[in-house]
Amino acid sequence: MKFITQFALAGTILLLCGPILPAASQTAATAKTQLKDSKGKDVGAADFTQTPAGVLIKLSLKGLPAGDHAFHIHTVGKCEPPSFESAGGHFNPGQAHHGMLAGEGHAGDMPNLHVPANGALAVEVLNDKITLDKGKPNSLFDNDGSSLVIHAKADDYKTDPAGNAGDRLACGVIGASSSTVGGPQPR
Repeated sequence: MKFITQFALAGTILLLCGPILPAASQTAATAKTQLKDSKGKDVGAADFTQTPAGVLIKLSLKGLPAGDHAFHIHTVGKCEPPSFESAGGHFNPGQAHHGMLAGEGHAGDMPNLHVPANGALAVEVLNDKITLDKGKPNSLFDNDGSSLVIHAKADDYKTDPAGNAGDRLACGVIGASSSTVGGPQPR
């Protein structure tokens, strides 16, 4: 009986501690950006997390015009107002045609945002064509960085190279950070 109790106790400890030990050693690349409009006003933020399926983008917006807006990853990590043309074109390391309705689309393509009347929106999008891992051809952290841009109009998902998305309303340079996933939490 004593053996069974000790065995059960050891099994319980393993069950309780088992998931903690591997998770503490897992790290995921992360990145962030603050989005500013053409006047420098803060209009939102995005958090990027590398996952086995791609990069999860958690976007939180405020004060944008209601309606449909394209948002894309752009090829240069520079956001000079008022036009944000400094962000370059869409992130497209594979030189693919733009638009999900025209084929595979390129790495910077993402679905339109539907901003409600109050101008606030929180959404999560997975992009399986990009990575936060440095040194890979589809990494957001290449020599000139990358940025996240929100456009004035919806993306038509077919017109190359930019989907007829219109002017650039907001821009944010994507910056690297690092975090531990599932590990010990700060006290």
